[in-house]
Amino acid sequence: MNVFIAWFARHAFGDSLLGLRLLPAIAGAALVWMTGQLAREMGGGRFAQALAALAVIPVPIYLILQHWLTMNAFEPLLWMGCLWCVVRAINRSEPRYWFWFGTLTGIGLETKYSIAFLVFGVLVGILLGPERRFLKSGWLWLGMLVAAIIALPNFVWQLQRDFPFLQLLHNIRMGNRDIVRGPLSFLADQAAIMNPILLPLWAGGLLWLFWGRKGRRYRSLGWASVVVVSMFIVLRGKNYYVAPIYPVLFAAGAVGFEQITSPRFAWSRAAYVAAIVAVGALLIPISCPILSPESYLRYQAALHIPPVVAERQNNGPLPQYFADEFGWENMVQQVARVYNGLSPEERARTAIFCNSWGEAAAVDFYGPRYALPRAISQHNNYWYWGPREYTGDIVIVPGSDGRGDREHFQSVEAAGQVEDPYSRRDEHFTIWLCRGLNQNLQDLWPKLKKFN
Repeated sequence: MNVFIAWFARHAFGDSLLGLRLLPAIAGAALVWMTGQLAREMGGGRFAQALAALAVIPVPIYLILQHWLTMNAFEPLLWMGCLWCVVRAINRSEPRYWFWFGTLTGIGLETKYSIAFLVFGVLVGILLGPERRFLKSGWLWLGMLVAAIIALPNFVWQLQRDFPFLQLLHNIRMGNRDIVRGPLSFLADQAAIMNPILLPLWAGGLLWLFWGRKGRRYRSLGWASVVVVSMFIVLRGKNYYVAPIYPVLFAAGAVGFEQITSPRFAWSRAAYVAAIVAVGALLIPISCPILSPESYLRYQAALHIPPVVAERQNNGPLPQYFADEFGWENMVQQVARVYNGLSPEERARTAIFCNSWGEAAAVDFYGPRYALPRAISQHNNYWYWGPREYTGDIVIVPGSDGRGDREHFQSVEAAGQVEDPYSRRDEHFTIWLCRGLNQNLQDLWPKLKKFN
């Protein structure tokens, strides 16, 4: 699914920033609309719909994820589509919506496997509430069958390759890359990444789903939310993994707030909306790339708001989500200087070997501008694409992962240096020109596999 979206964006818009930003932005706008529709389905009037939709706009983690062309931009929208089907099935006592729930789940599994946690949470909610009647419906199980059929090619691919996704998770855990948060710290992170001013709304939404007079009919959604958050705490997931569940809590909270403020405390509506707008406007520059790096650093220092992190990365002055956007073309320019400094005969047999998929992708993206061949890498999916025709006679290595590159070649010389003041510090490195690999790269490749 993600590959298809990226393929479409590139063929429709080329390599422009518009192509990278537009589809994630559309997904973000659709999530805003979908949250308002969810509030409507729960019985909310115009104010509740507007408040629910408004709440999605200034969420820091959404603003970060929805300006990148990645699966994370589309995941919340798919989750809300699934939950909208659940609410429709409840409101109309119409089990056929479970077919569409399953269809969206299948698409979600092709996007990111974490939607399985949502499905499990929804099923728990059904078991614990009056919606148990749906378990007797063939539509629910047909929906699950459709989800399995859509996800089957992905499962077969994983099976044929000994489940690289599980290998990846295991290696990340063993490498201690992710920051593991205790239950209270994990919940505190939620308040930060979802915008602190929205805490009363989503927390109140959870209460309304369990104890609200009109909200209890949707209690299964409350259980689904609790189960999703609890599972990621127990499994030590990253703090932003639960972000897709919050729009349903915004919708529930908006409906509950509308009910308790009409008409006696109507003034509180305007006050809370104004607070959301003000705090959201204050925090947007922290999450969106609308300031220059220099202005961003001054702004962040003035607010005294440290970024919430999920991984141990040597980011330099900028948080990871901005630092990752700097330095790539400069790196490729330095690689091209080394490559184009070789004779034509040498260039024909020179491989550009990257220890990280990010560096390899940068070479592949910017490389045609500098007459570079496609990169090879042992990292993640690049390993499957192999070493192509290269034997290891001459290899340009942008940086080293510390596994002893020098020991494997007859000669190694420093040929360039990569630095950018705003990139991650682990993207500051020496470019090595290596000659005479002591083993044929084709034979060595199966041993180089690195998933993390």
